[in-house]
Amino acid sequence: MSKLNVKNGTPVGGSHLCRSCTWSQFILGYRESDQLAICTATSPNIVVPFTVYECSGYADKNKPNWEQMKRLAINLKPVRVSAKTRGFSAIEMPRPVKTEQDDGGAEDEVALTE
Repeated sequence: MSKLNVKNGTPVGGSHLCRSCTWSQFILGYRESDQLAICTATSPNIVVPFTVYECSGYADKNKPNWEQMKRLAINLKPVRVSAKTRGFSAIEMPRPVKTEQDDGGAEDEVALTE
């Protein structure tokens, strides 16, 4: 006999998707058949009578939300890795330069220097 592959067939086995969902209330009994899954993402809440394979409202409760990720984040400041090249430097703050005019008075110009 050869193995028969069926595309898009019914999945066999696997765990209930509601076990790891934020919106579920999952109750287990002593037997394997004693389980109750309640979806709280719907209004009114519904009892799910079957094992869920895929859900459009699924939210994984094992992953952190945005606020938790912001609290756990580490703020890093950029560090200059390369050495400074001699003769070149960046202008930190532009300063006006005093230049002589034809009339002999000194005025501030817009020219920038280091």
